[in-house]
Parts: sequence; C-alpha cells; structure tokens
Amino acid sequence: MNDELLTKSSHKKEAYRRWKQGQVTREEHRNTVQACRDTVRTATAQLKLDLVRDVKGNKMGFCKYKSDKCKTRENVGPLPNETGDLVRQDIEKAEVLNAVFASIFTSKANLQESQAPEPRRKSGARQSFP
Repeated sequence: MNDELLTKSSHKKEAYRRWKQGQVTREEHRNTVQACRDTVRTATAQLKLDLVRDVKGNKMGFCKYKSDKCKTRENVGPLPNETGDLVRQDIEKAEVLNAVFASIFTSKANLQESQAPEPRRKSGARQSFP
C-alpha cells in the first residue's frame, strides 16, 4: 500500500469519527469515503494492469497474486458429536456432518400433514381447483 492510500484511509477513519461526534456533515463524510474508494479502485486496477503487462517477464508476481486470491480453508476444527464429545478424526467429522445435514433435509413430521401453507382466498372471489 503506498503513502497516498494510507493517508486516504486515515482521512476516511477520521471523517467517520468526526461524523459520529457531529463535527462533520454527512455529505463531507460521504465525499471523503468516495475519494478513498476511488483511490483504492484505481490503485487495484493499476496493480492488475501492471501484473498483466509484466506476466511474461515476471511470472512469479502473477502466480503469487493468483494464489493469494484462491486461498481456501483446508481443514475443519474439532466438532461436537451427539453426546457432546469433540471429534477430531476426519472420518468421524464426516459422519457428524452427514448426520447434521441429513437431519436438516429429512422430515420427522407425519406424512399426512401438509408442509405447504394453505393458499389464501380473496374475499368475494371464487376459486375452483381441479
């Protein structure tokens, strides 16, 4: 982040603080936020343009940018099972998650009871159902 972005960000935070205290009008606050947003967008666009232009000469920069955007979470923390014990093994975690998802998508209500709400009938209007 360059100095211009840092100063715009600090001005934005300061404008928000002053707006909450009533020292700055809403319009002044919005103008400061918009200026910061525009600066960040142009800096991001310039960074992407530089990466694309220099992809043949600097493949590592492009690959690093791409890998930073594609980060995923690889593991799931310990989960409590039905008895409340923490499950740490992957197979047991899969079983716990499967049981939770299965309980969500299966119905424990009577099959004779309708799950859908009854349609409203307008007063004075006749409705005929096939």
